[in-house]
Amino acid sequence: MSYVDEVIARVVKENPSEPEFHQAVKEVLESLRPVVDANEEAFRRDALLERIVNPERQIKFRVPWVDDKGQVQVNTGYRVQFNSAIGPYKGGLRLHPSVNLGIIKFLGFEQIFKNSLTGLPIGGGKGGSDFDPKGKSDREVMAFCQSFMTELCKYIGADTDVPAGDIGTGAREIGYMFGQYKRIKGVFEGVLTGKGLSYGGSLVRTEATGYGLIYIVEELFKCHGLSLKGKTAAVSGAGNVAIYAIQKAQQLGAKVVTCSDSTGWVYDPDGIDVAALKEIKEVKRQRLTEYKKYRPNSEYHEGRGVWTIKTDIALPCATQNELNIDDAKALVKNGVIAVAEGANMPTTLDATEYLQKNGVLFLPGKAANAGGVATSALEMSQNSERLHWSFEEVDAKLKGIMVALYHNIDDAAKKYGFDGNYVVGANIAGFEKVVNAMTLQGIV
Repeated sequence: MSYVDEVIARVVKENPSEPEFHQAVKEVLESLRPVVDANEEAFRRDALLERIVNPERQIKFRVPWVDDKGQVQVNTGYRVQFNSAIGPYKGGLRLHPSVNLGIIKFLGFEQIFKNSLTGLPIGGGKGGSDFDPKGKSDREVMAFCQSFMTELCKYIGADTDVPAGDIGTGAREIGYMFGQYKRIKGVFEGVLTGKGLSYGGSLVRTEATGYGLIYIVEELFKCHGLSLKGKTAAVSGAGNVAIYAIQKAQQLGAKVVTCSDSTGWVYDPDGIDVAALKEIKEVKRQRLTEYKKYRPNSEYHEGRGVWTIKTDIALPCATQNELNIDDAKALVKNGVIAVAEGANMPTTLDATEYLQKNGVLFLPGKAANAGGVATSALEMSQNSERLHWSFEEVDAKLKGIMVALYHNIDDAAKKYGFDGNYVVGANIAGFEKVVNAMTLQGIV
């Protein structure tokens, strides 16, 4: 059995009931075979793969808080500090009922390579809780966030671990968490990113993942003699990533005709109205059923269906494994040119392989959605220097990072004989930098 196969088998055996983590490890290690095979003796001797699939630290804790009825509720909090070879742990905090250790580990593992690809000095980590902020009052959210940070603050710091937002963790939640950290620790430091602009946040951070997604697609198209102008795109999701991907795509001449949330999806043949979407989701915190009130010509459908619409570009920006093999077949049948992942691992392995085999340009999430964490790292830099950069400065840096990232993964794919396979290119490029740092730092 090869070294790669041995490690995959061990991960599955030692981490039962964590299918998302198994999937992430398998997807990465399978594509690293050319690098591992070329260095198998040294990697085996140093247990390199075993060290990279095992987190440096896993933290699990209870989070007690009091609801508006005076009832004490108890949630579970997590922080997985996966790899600090190239910098302090960096990764978001997900607040969603589906959160468990396996999901946090899958996200943290992906984060190692995504962060490496940005070219910035940040390691990989992830955290969160099974708490659901939906339907909770501001006071209840504050009570949870303060209790969560009371425990988490023991393990994080500006030069140790810098969490950020994720699903369910927006500006409100980050604000409550930062306030509690400052209260307990007695220091004002850049321990969280995604902060409000009045207390150390960075311009463009809200837009960053969505903008970065479109910047890398734009560079991909440019290098293939294509243009975003006149293209039609389907987007899933209706959070930050989706909203600002739609906004930037339409600024660059594409027409985005779909978006979705957990209950249904919208088809707007005239192009999604970003202002209406922002009001529904960011201001009123309502469901997409409200969209038709703003755009009578649009259609609202319950359940899934975003990928049935005929489009040139598909941008999954919601959650893991949302685009399956049947969706991939529908996209190919309808002539899709490119699929770029705005979410973390939103495409199943069989769907990814099907898209690639049918000539679809496919950009994996660890490359395509790296704009968010890249701008978080820029926020860390501004905090460390006690500076505040303009929107234009940060946006230009973000675009430069995404353009360089595309060429980095393209070059890595070509180097190992996988021209056009950006999944392999992203995994190899991210892996090589981390492995080099790990090797130079000894067996730790």
